[in-house]
Amino acid sequence: MITLGIEGTAHTLGIGITDGECNVLSNVINMYKPPEGGLHPREAANHHADIVAETIQKAVSDAGISLKDIGLVAFSKGPGMGPCLRVAATAARALSVKLSIPIVGVNHCVAHVEIGNATTGCNDPVLLYASGGNTQIIAFANGKYRIFGETLDIGIGNMFDKLGRELGIGYYAGPAIEKLAREGDKLLDLPYSVKGMDMAFSGIMTAAVSLSKKGHRLEDIAHSVQETCFAMLAEVTERAMAHIGKDEVLMGGGVAQNMRLRNMIESMAEDRGAKMFAPQPRLCIDNGAMIAWLGHVMYDSGIRMSMDDTKVDQKFRTDEVDVTWR
Repeated sequence: MITLGIEGTAHTLGIGITDGECNVLSNVINMYKPPEGGLHPREAANHHADIVAETIQKAVSDAGISLKDIGLVAFSKGPGMGPCLRVAATAARALSVKLSIPIVGVNHCVAHVEIGNATTGCNDPVLLYASGGNTQIIAFANGKYRIFGETLDIGIGNMFDKLGRELGIGYYAGPAIEKLAREGDKLLDLPYSVKGMDMAFSGIMTAAVSLSKKGHRLEDIAHSVQETCFAMLAEVTERAMAHIGKDEVLMGGGVAQNMRLRNMIESMAEDRGAKMFAPQPRLCIDNGAMIAWLGHVMYDSGIRMSMDDTKVDQKFRTDEVDVTWR
């Protein structure tokens, strides 16, 4: 069965199409970039609403199919920004009615897990999910994807973006910080905020801004922020692996594209005799293919939804999903 997935949790509108073997037939990604400042939910939603129809058409064209070939439509039900989620849900409902096909709303975080499982060859990993809005350590146990650790304040990607604005290096600052960090050669003192299995990032950002005001080089600040934050992520990921006896770790989320983070997690895994897996970059960031694939997996396991079941949920927790397909 061919499934079309609509991702719309935050800044990205993504339309992806997969088949029943998780072959990605198309994966069109269109990211909203605010003219200044940070991301405003209503402005991002207006962007998504303006382009959703043409993006669906492009995804169908790229896949080499027609709308009548689609057997299922899936959408990101949450977590995310309400206005953005509602655009994705409305588009999915319209397609479901127009094409007389079933509809499935999926959890965005679980979609990152399942696309990684399907495309990397891992079997039962701990997921390090590091993105703009989320930072979680996730693993399957007793019928659900359990959260073994998470951020207590903001996602690591969100922190990078806020820090980028404060330091004048622009919004969506993760790639710029990674590039600057390669030129840094001094490890500056920053808070190391691990609290049991959880992490906090806002204090690190405040301290980094303070270092900038004291005249430290941006390269050294970026290097220090990455080394500190990624060490925190490696620590809690390793502790989760030890606690539940897993020998695989899967990367997911936009920050998982960062090569320094990948190298640190891979080194940690090798030291434990474990393996690290990471999807291709376009499947790490928010995208429609992962939504399509999870929709297929859920539907194939017997899950059915009426229109009344497709109400979006801004606070849809990873561990609220009954994983009936495992």
